[in-house]
Amino acid sequence: MATPHQTHFFRRAILNLCNTILLLTSVSTYAADCELVKFTDPGWTDISATNGVATTLLTGLGYKTDITLLGVPIGFESLKNGEIDVFLGNWMPAQQKFIDKYGKDIDIVQTNLEGAKFTLAVPSYVYQAGVTDFEDLAAHSDAFSQKIYGIEPGAPANQKLQTMIDDGDFGLNGWKVVESGEQAMLSQVSRNVKRDKFIVFLAWEPHPMNVNHDIRYLTGGDKYFGPNLGGATIYTVTRKGYDKECPNIGNLLNNLVFSLKMENEIIGAILNDGQQPADAAKEWLASHPDVLDNWLQGVTTVDGKPGLVAVKTYLGLN
Repeated sequence: MATPHQTHFFRRAILNLCNTILLLTSVSTYAADCELVKFTDPGWTDISATNGVATTLLTGLGYKTDITLLGVPIGFESLKNGEIDVFLGNWMPAQQKFIDKYGKDIDIVQTNLEGAKFTLAVPSYVYQAGVTDFEDLAAHSDAFSQKIYGIEPGAPANQKLQTMIDDGDFGLNGWKVVESGEQAMLSQVSRNVKRDKFIVFLAWEPHPMNVNHDIRYLTGGDKYFGPNLGGATIYTVTRKGYDKECPNIGNLLNNLVFSLKMENEIIGAILNDGQQPADAAKEWLASHPDVLDNWLQGVTTVDGKPGLVAVKTYLGLN
């Protein structure tokens, strides 16, 4: 029969073994949780582009990724519930109400894009003809056929334009908002540009329209679209505490800062060339390897090897 001292020793040994197993299980679970990175996409091409970049980098680092198509409200709720890890499309100030509601339940990681814009625009030859501001539209009513080309029916931006017309702002009484959808609107822009005809339409950046056409944004629409040409700043947000649970991914997300030119080009490959976002992103990264040095600074592969070397190998640059 074991003595009390021996019994105490065996109990301590068993307890230590259980603690060790628990620790190893926790480490294994942590590693498994970090190996799969879950993104949300509200169905916007710009976020598909940036998701494509991030997932390409993560794949090169040995991680697995998953992108779920979710509306913005559901995306934020999923971040709060821990069902989604990363959202690269927190447009501010447009999404301020979601930050007010979910700010304490998520982490705002980094500004990933500055200089985004959304307001009315005209071709450059119309701008050079003197239409540089919302106030200039009415003086050229006949040239514009009293039409403003909007996007899909029911879009909030179209509603803002209709309110502007109904309220008689800028002398636009009697004008019409043509609700035609993004592609139909851009087709009309292309037709008018070929004929040097006047047209005013909703425009935004990032978007390949800024590369495909020589356009200028109109000042004066702050009341409806906000200052700085409907200016926006886009942030990366994650579920609460994600950067501490998965610090290597957190480091990458902190490093990821995009440019309008980059997003315009990748979106162009998606919309104009029919490429999948991941393929468009991979092709762009292979052609612009200089961005990798900053983005992958201090970032490793999933098993701790140098991240820059691994991603360059994945992109066929080594």
